[in-house]
Amino acid sequence: MKTLRFHYHMELAFSGPVHSHVYTLKCLPVTGGTQRIETCAYRISPDNRVREGVDSFGNRMLYGKVEEAHSLFLVDVTGTAETDVSLRCPEEDRRTPSAYRYQTPLTRPGERIKALLADCGGAADRPVCDRVRDYMEAVHESLRYEKGVTDIGTAAEDALALGRGVCQDYAHILLSLCREDRIPARYAVGMLMGEGESHAWVEIHDGGRWLGFDPTNNVPVTDGHIKISHGRDYRDCSINRGVFTGQAGQRQTILVEVTEI
Repeated sequence: MKTLRFHYHMELAFSGPVHSHVYTLKCLPVTGGTQRIETCAYRISPDNRVREGVDSFGNRMLYGKVEEAHSLFLVDVTGTAETDVSLRCPEEDRRTPSAYRYQTPLTRPGERIKALLADCGGAADRPVCDRVRDYMEAVHESLRYEKGVTDIGTAAEDALALGRGVCQDYAHILLSLCREDRIPARYAVGMLMGEGESHAWVEIHDGGRWLGFDPTNNVPVTDGHIKISHGRDYRDCSINRGVFTGQAGQRQTILVEVTEI
């Protein structure tokens, strides 16, 4: 078990002033599974009326509207969490595990993913976790971590063909392999111990429990992972969505710091 202090910072910089900025954020971790959120506070700038909600997956949401002109939008989330992967606490997910057996446009397999699955030698008579560990290792060995070569619309098959990508791509390929094997698997977004950006991994359903696997690092999820959200793929867990009035480009920066207390 670990007690962790986290700081999540998102900065959305616009190339010019914008206004009437309507946003939805998914950046608040929630108690459940292997974690208990002890404290959690947020600050959004420019100041505006912020509302809270929950999506169809049980993820916490913040939403609001900044009427005034601004060229910088800031979000800070701070708090503490207790994590223990040996425990499986109740968690809210409004979808049954079977809903996560189906492929999405981002995970739909092509010939390369099917060939990778065949190379792993699935065998339905082997324990689910053993098969997923093999899939995780195969994904890890098939990709080289590199930023800037894929984007949020890159599908699993395309990332595998490229042989390079980031944590989102590793997770999508592992999701595709698991779902082809009829294993319920969902996409997870969260934070890791240390300093960096947000992270993505996969959770599979086995024996009535959700178990996490991190293909980017080729390890099962540890007490150093704090989950923020989960869904069918990246699109269900997008941290920031919004619309605004104004002709301006935008650049998003995310910084995460997690330390053990």
